[in-house]
Amino acid sequence: MEITIDNIKINYIIEGESEKPILILHGWGASIEAVMGIVNALKDTRKVIAIDLPGHGKSSEPDRVFGGEDYANIVKAFVEKLGIEKIDAIGHSFGGKTLIQIASEGYERLDKMVLIDASGILPKRSLSYYLKVYTYKFFKKLYRLIFFYKSEEELMKKLSKKFGSDDYKNTSGIMRKTFVKVVNESLLDRLELIENDTLILWGKDDDTTPLYMGKIMNEKIKNSALVELEGGHFSYADDYQIFTRVIRSYLSKEEL
Repeated sequence: MEITIDNIKINYIIEGESEKPILILHGWGASIEAVMGIVNALKDTRKVIAIDLPGHGKSSEPDRVFGGEDYANIVKAFVEKLGIEKIDAIGHSFGGKTLIQIASEGYERLDKMVLIDASGILPKRSLSYYLKVYTYKFFKKLYRLIFFYKSEEELMKKLSKKFGSDDYKNTSGIMRKTFVKVVNESLLDRLELIENDTLILWGKDDDTTPLYMGKIMNEKIKNSALVELEGGHFSYADDYQIFTRVIRSYLSKEEL
């Protein structure tokens, strides 16, 4: 299915017959396909809605550089266009970061929230990271002097092959600039603003958003509980059976 919001075509699916809707948001660079395991785990008891965020999957790219607040606004507008008064939501990685933004704004239509290996806290930087950054800046100046690049875009393409992360390399144009913007946005100061009942699920071996980030979120978000799962950044897939039991219990308001 498809809906247009601010000239962006948003692709989405709805599974399940229940009157209780729950929204699932995927991580950066992913799509609905990446969270189908979560959809399948819940669709027998909930009306499950999953969307491709702008610039991902089958949804169109924005016509300008987006930040986290822009993604949050798109999600809120989507919920309202579907006429949903109250909705629970699950967000993995960047999807979780988007939910943090929404919840911290006191969005009244959002009820329970599940964060899975969520981003939103800037990582502790290692010496190797700073060496990489300074090396990048050095070569950026050197390449300009030696090769006389005519455009910033041409130069960035060259350097990204040498120094960029996989997510950076797999984007281009507006989405590359959007990625740079959202990945550098910290929501640490917004965590204490969240009033929603929140379940935090985290992979013990997550090396993308390490477990200490989940512990900080648990400490800062008032009404939250943290459950550690086996596996890495895709803990919901790595420890699927336990994940399914925990999330179904939480969403049915039973004791964990």
